[in-house]
Amino acid sequence: MKKAKRDGIYIVGAGFAGRAIAQEINKKGILGRVVAFLDDDPTKMGTQIDGIPVVGPIERVEALLAARPAAEALIALPSTSRERLKQIYCALSRADFARIRILPDVSQIVEGDAHLIQARELDADDLLARSPVAINLRESLDYLRGKRVLITGAGGSIGSELARQLLHGGAARLYLFDHDENSIYEIDKELKLLQEEGVGEQATVVPVLGDLQDRDYVRFIMRRLRADVVFHCAAHKHVPMCEHNPVEAIKNNVFGTRNLVDAAIEVGTPRFVFISTDKAVRPSSVYGASKMLAEEIVLRKRPPRGDYMVVRFGNVLGSRGSIVPLFKKQILKGGPVTITHPEVSRFFMTIPEASSLVLKAGGVGKGGDLYILDMGEPILIRELAETMIRFFGFAPESEIPVRYVGLRPGEKLHETLWDSDERPVPTGFPRINRLPRQERFNGSFDGLLSSLHAVCFFDPERPQSFRNRRELRRILHAHFPSVNHVDEEPEY
Repeated sequence: MKKAKRDGIYIVGAGFAGRAIAQEINKKGILGRVVAFLDDDPTKMGTQIDGIPVVGPIERVEALLAARPAAEALIALPSTSRERLKQIYCALSRADFARIRILPDVSQIVEGDAHLIQARELDADDLLARSPVAINLRESLDYLRGKRVLITGAGGSIGSELARQLLHGGAARLYLFDHDENSIYEIDKELKLLQEEGVGEQATVVPVLGDLQDRDYVRFIMRRLRADVVFHCAAHKHVPMCEHNPVEAIKNNVFGTRNLVDAAIEVGTPRFVFISTDKAVRPSSVYGASKMLAEEIVLRKRPPRGDYMVVRFGNVLGSRGSIVPLFKKQILKGGPVTITHPEVSRFFMTIPEASSLVLKAGGVGKGGDLYILDMGEPILIRELAETMIRFFGFAPESEIPVRYVGLRPGEKLHETLWDSDERPVPTGFPRINRLPRQERFNGSFDGLLSSLHAVCFFDPERPQSFRNRRELRRILHAHFPSVNHVDEEPEY
């Protein structure tokens, strides 16, 4: 008996998102054919929506495919829990679909505004995080309507997601600032394609190439752009890379931030949101120290008008250079999956959720305040690796080995979002807390920056300090005892 051709699409979820996607597919006519909606709601099963049958429940998809063959499943359940998503994925995997795609979390979809172009391949990240918080994105972004918004590091993981979500905010102009030509080209192209497909509103998107370390250029470009709101995401952020290049990490993360803050105040930018990290708490690495110093630069500024604030959170799943893409590569080549320590743990949040909370905090936050995103409970990296191995259809250890390689320089066994003598307080907004300010440097901050400046920039009065890595380590260790003084550190 000839096997039925399976070239259609099952849309999982007959709610607003699923209906919008089905209408778009039917309208364009070249993207495939919707065979059925797959849903658990007994009141919908057996009915039709725009002539498309609704079948279910989802767990019976294998049997349902016999009557209505299809090659692809598209999950259109933007507010479903992670536990339910895992169950749905297992059912779809057993049905042997050639392709499984998913629409974004509810944080990326605005009141029925779902588009096929937003669909992507379902990945392990989608099953690892907690359930997304429901945020009214359009309401959260109301403070940006008609404004000029600048994102630094716009080609990075958080910066690019902020840009995607900002399409819904009604901003007049969206400036994408980065020093990496390729990454800024990619996000600029993606945003304009999203706009062509009807996603968001028609903000003018402007790519801007530049380096925050160039103080004169930063002052020049800020005078030209006149941004109303700045989201400062740009940073050198990989701990081992910053340990190998400590002077450049401080130069970029600390003095690049100071250049930007000073220029923003000079031109009267009313709102400035700095993205920080849990590694700034009792920093054990050059990267962590650089982010604590940058936090302090932002929080100490008191512009005549405006709100300059910090938003701190932990790791995000799937960011460039993070362990999730690394684990994926290791699994697909047959292992081993490498983990630093059996007990190492980290906080994790999806990029979309972190970005939507940053945008919310940027609107409700006050100047001089530091905000902490509620990351939930930390996740053991060992358990994350085992979950990913199973996601790709293998058994941990017996099929994909796990190897422990030891903590790398500057890494901690566990991270925390605040110090032991600090206590965050609720803000009244879900998953956003405020951390009351404490004096950190007892009047020595300006002197510390001056000492670091002589290492990062040539000073004819202190030529021996220029690019001197040992001198940099000595300065940092004096103010941050938890940052290791490396005995074998080369001088230059």
